[in-house]
Amino acid sequence: MHILANPDHVVLAGDVLDWANTKTGQFRTLLLTVATLMAIIAVLMAWWKTRPFVGTLVAFVLAALVLWGISNLDVLKTKVGSEIDDQAASVSVVHVTDGAPALTGEGWQLS
Repeated sequence: MHILANPDHVVLAGDVLDWANTKTGQFRTLLLTVATLMAIIAVLMAWWKTRPFVGTLVAFVLAALVLWGISNLDVLKTKVGSEIDDQAASVSVVHVTDGAPALTGEGWQLS
């Protein structure tokens, strides 16, 4: 039986976490680069097919919004989370007593 690793060598979890963080950063950079190239190609194709400036401008604005969304995923994630938390905190509860229907909400009218 062969031992591949030196028993005196200690591998720390920090090394693995640093490697994972590095690879995640490299993947994000690759994703943003590919998305940028795709956005440039989409704008050029829109210009080639439509020739008027308006179609090209719309494609450019849409590509810019997509690229902004990809590059700011953390901002969007926290924004959506805070909006959900704000909505959950402002929910009101209506209690119905004596079997009478609640008179709030859509579709309910007083006669």
